[in-house]
Amino acid sequence: MGSISLKSVEKWFGDVQVIKGVDLDILDGELIIFVGPSGCGKSTLLRMISGLEETSRGQILLDGEDVTHKVPSERELSMVFQSYALYPHLSVEENMGFALKTAGAPKSEITEKVNRAADILKLQDYMDRRPKDLSGGQRQRVAIGRAIVRKPKGFLFDEPLSNLDASLRVDMRFEIARLHKTLESTMVYVTHDQVEAMTLADRIVVLKDGLIMQVGTPRELYETPDNVFVAQFIGSPKMNLMSCATSGARFELAGGGGGPIDPGAQATATQLGIRPEHIQVVQERAGHCTGTVQISEYLGADFFHYVDCGPLGILTVRAPGASEDIEGQTVGLKFNEDSLHFFDEVGAALLSGGS
Repeated sequence: MGSISLKSVEKWFGDVQVIKGVDLDILDGELIIFVGPSGCGKSTLLRMISGLEETSRGQILLDGEDVTHKVPSERELSMVFQSYALYPHLSVEENMGFALKTAGAPKSEITEKVNRAADILKLQDYMDRRPKDLSGGQRQRVAIGRAIVRKPKGFLFDEPLSNLDASLRVDMRFEIARLHKTLESTMVYVTHDQVEAMTLADRIVVLKDGLIMQVGTPRELYETPDNVFVAQFIGSPKMNLMSCATSGARFELAGGGGGPIDPGAQATATQLGIRPEHIQVVQERAGHCTGTVQISEYLGADFFHYVDCGPLGILTVRAPGASEDIEGQTVGLKFNEDSLHFFDEVGAALLSGGS
């Protein structure tokens, strides 16, 4: 078991409040990821769960037991840090078994647990090596292995892949996803990389200024964001936003153009959002707006076109890589009207396409 509940938790550093009354239930066996901009409180919240930071107010429950004031060693959670924190003079095998050895576990038990972790992480061929003889990805796997041998109720990951290069991050994302399926353990993971969040998480927690903006599956956050912040934070390239007004069953764009919306929409929107892949390039004046393609980026499978649409600003369009390079051309942009998102003056979602 490894369910974790946060009940109105707050964190103050002197007169500065960095966590502002967070309520969250993390299910047993769930991989949940905290994301948000620098300074949003995601690492602080993780350290509060681990016990490395004191909780100023509120409660932290592990399997229903209040562990708010327990020290880290009493919480039965294992933490994997951004830095590998391996002992340079010890072998892989000795690093992985160190915590068990210092706890006085029998040698046979240490060997069994270390071998099991090495088998899961495919480290059998490196057991006699020192950390300096390993790649960054291998070192991180050793750090994860050290956490596994303790058989914790849950794992806490604090930006574990940020020190790796791009190709190693892809490899390690696969390793962590496979590890989660193998162990079926609760995992709480902090990252600034939304690709990690979208590909790994069962649910994502989006934080801003010490508050939760939205909690949901990657698909829920991408397709039905609760507000402008989540809409633009989740997704790469980010969602396009434009000034608009709604009247009856129509929307009108700033500078002209518009189209129909769900006639059941009662609220007045001030912003319209649409994902880059939901915009089609058409003939000039044949879409919802017209603009000039300032830059086209070819990425193989995709083109990203950055289109200057005057009063609407620069809109990003995602097109198939096999399509024509249209840099410098004046084109029309047609929106998929089933995929529009509307937001009010404070940025709250009013009506999303398909809802």
